[in-house]
This record gives sequence, C-alpha cells and structure tokens, in this order.
Amino acid sequence: MESPAPHIPVLLRETVERLVPAGGAASGAWYIDGTAGAGGHSVAILDAAGPGARLLALDRDADALALASARLAPYGERAVVVRSEFSEMADVARRMGIGPVVGVLLDLGVSSMQLDRPERGFGFMHDGPLDMRMDDRQAETAETLLARLDEAELARILREYGEEPAARRIARAVVEAREAGRLPATTAELADLVSRAKGGRRGRIHPATQTFQALRIAVNGELGALDRALPAALDLLAPGGRLAVISFHSLEDRRVKHFMAAHEGRMESLPMGGERWCGQRPRGRRLDRRAVTAGEGESACNPRARSAKLRVIERMD
Repeated sequence: MESPAPHIPVLLRETVERLVPAGGAASGAWYIDGTAGAGGHSVAILDAAGPGARLLALDRDADALALASARLAPYGERAVVVRSEFSEMADVARRMGIGPVVGVLLDLGVSSMQLDRPERGFGFMHDGPLDMRMDDRQAETAETLLARLDEAELARILREYGEEPAARRIARAVVEAREAGRLPATTAELADLVSRAKGGRRGRIHPATQTFQALRIAVNGELGALDRALPAALDLLAPGGRLAVISFHSLEDRRVKHFMAAHEGRMESLPMGGERWCGQRPRGRRLDRRAVTAGEGESACNPRARSAKLRVIERMD
C-alpha cells in the first residue's frame, strides 16, 4: 500500500489547551479521541495530560487506526485503541470500564489520508472506484447508492448534504446515465457527469465538490452519527469535563452549535412581561462564544485548516 501524505492535525494547540488543564490532568483521568485518524491529536493530549492520564482512541477506518496504533504504541497501557464509530463511544467505554472521562474530541469529516488515496474513492483529483466508505466492513458504497436511489431521493441528498443548487439537474443526469447503461463507476466518470450537468467549470471550486461531499455523507451516515455522538459524549463527561468538536462545513457546525446552545440554555423575555427558561436545563457552558478558527500561519501551511471550526462545551454539575 502506497503511503498517503501525512495528515496534519488541525487546530492542535487550541484543542489541547481547552481539553487539558494547565499542569496536566489528574491521575486516573480518561480522554476519548473519537476520530483518532493518524493519532496526532491523541498524542498531543496524552503528552499534555501527563503520565497519570489515559486515552481511548476510536476510529472506524482500519487504515487510520493502524497508523494511530503505531503512533500510540510507545504510550503502552495509557492508550487503548478500538475500531468503532464514535457514536458508539458510550458502549465501548462502558464495556471497558473506562471513566471518569474528562475530555472528548471529535474531529469530523474526511482526512487527507483518505482523500489522497485514489482507491478509497473520496476525491476526484485522481481516478479511482466510487467507494467512499470510511468503514470497509459495510456493504453500501457510493456506486451502489447511485445504482439504487430514485431521482427524487438522490436530488434530496445532493441538496441537503451537499447544499448543491443544481441537485435536480445532477440527479436527472445520473438516472439517465443509469437507464442508458452508463452509470459512473469511477470518481473521474462521476466528476465528468456532474461537470457536464452543471455546464462546465466556473470559478475555483470544481463543479463536483458538493456532489462528492453529499454522497460521502450519505454513504457513511455522518450526520446521523454526529447526532448520536454529541449527547453520548456529554453524558460520559465527569463534571468539569469538556467536549471539543472540530467541524469543516456548515452542516456539521450548525448541529454542533445548536446542540451546545440548547444544553447551555438561556432566559428569554416574554411579550407580556417576565421571562422564561429557553432550552434544556443547563448541563454545560461554552468556553468560547464564537467558534475558534485557524490563524493565518496554520491556514497557509495546512489548507484544510481554513474551513475548520472548533467549539467546546464544559459539563456542569
């Protein structure tokens, strides 16, 4: 297997500063990295937390987990690596008797390691099979998804998950190609079909970018997994523990922002006078009123960081 380009952890310093208290974590404290990837965030958390802290590293991508396992091996029993989707973190932690949890990290989206390997089918810069699975144990691929969806459902996915304004046109083109026996089987074929359906390239962004995002999200059930993971993570945290989430597009960030705001709650004024509590009874407080973003230096060195947003909530008693 050809080695992909190294994955650079995004917002590393900002994340670690918010998850690990100054001076390190208490002995016996646990952290969970729900999206371990190549292990960059996991290593930084363990180093900052000190010798008494431990970390559970999760990832559903076998290739990523192999990299994380190798990188975390020097930490011995302080690092536990498990192949699992992050939405199942509560079950994994309960099964392994892990706790108290003082920090959870979710670094969402697709990694450069996945994008840079054509055989994974996540990108269109190099031709490869229409796969897009983060977990190769599942049956559904982008190709099988395109083969089974009707035009209306495909258009809905492109519109909702890719925020693609030409969703109906692209869906119609896919269905017509399928009916003619020319359904795209590779990333290049799909990118070409989408480009033709949209009338060619205009501007810096490739016409197929939003379509590929939408199909990847649908194939991997990413938004549903996030909706399950957020409350699970907050429930796992000990009082004073923190949940940090790094997102890369508005669909994810809106969900994270609304979840944290709802659990923080607020008082709102009533038209007839007085006020009432809005949202759930407070279970947390946000550390930053606005999302933390990368500085100019990091954005210049790592283009992926330009769209990254970090939000953190602290669990209250």
